[in-house]
Amino acid sequence: MNLTAAFVTFGVIFLAELPDKTMVASLVLGSRFRPLYVWAGVAAAFAVQVTLAVAAGSAISLLPGRAVDIVAALLFALGAVLVLREGREEPDDEAEGGPAEGGRASDVAAAEAVAAGKSGFPRVAATSFVVVFVAELGDLTQFSTANLAARYSAPVAVWIGAVLALWTVAALAIAGGRSLLRVLSVRLITRVAATAFAVLAVISLIDAIRG
Repeated sequence: MNLTAAFVTFGVIFLAELPDKTMVASLVLGSRFRPLYVWAGVAAAFAVQVTLAVAAGSAISLLPGRAVDIVAALLFALGAVLVLREGREEPDDEAEGGPAEGGRASDVAAAEAVAAGKSGFPRVAATSFVVVFVAELGDLTQFSTANLAARYSAPVAVWIGAVLALWTVAALAIAGGRSLLRVLSVRLITRVAATAFAVLAVISLIDAIRG
């Protein structure tokens, strides 16, 4: 077990997921249905998504070491840019009650309608699974997980770190996401996450130059 890979993955994915749309989806679903039912579906979706991401990262790790480092550096740099862009857009839209909040609400509106008739565990968990699974496809945290798996060549450690980070964010969102977002600064979170991605990009670039 590569503990460094697990801890780094947890920290990076946790920070990247906090201002993400899937956190808001979990928050909305958790406010409509039983939190434990929602979390079970969300947790299952994240486990599947992380498994796919780690598998992709493991395939990338089969490339020559320098190529892996170059790809990792580019993807981590892209991740820093995407996180900063999301941090700039998020507060303004939310403060105005504008498109971002409305768009996210619409992501779960259809799912809520489906689950409204029956709020038992199978229906709510399945609804939560589908909403988060679709929202997470091609998401920043998914490609970051793949990148970390390639960077560290430690699929199990990265899988554990990413899954625990995503499960933790989902639990926080479902249990009291609105209160959490009032306390935490989304801008600060995104800047810290962007810094973490930038540092990993520099480290990967240095490793690529050293060969």
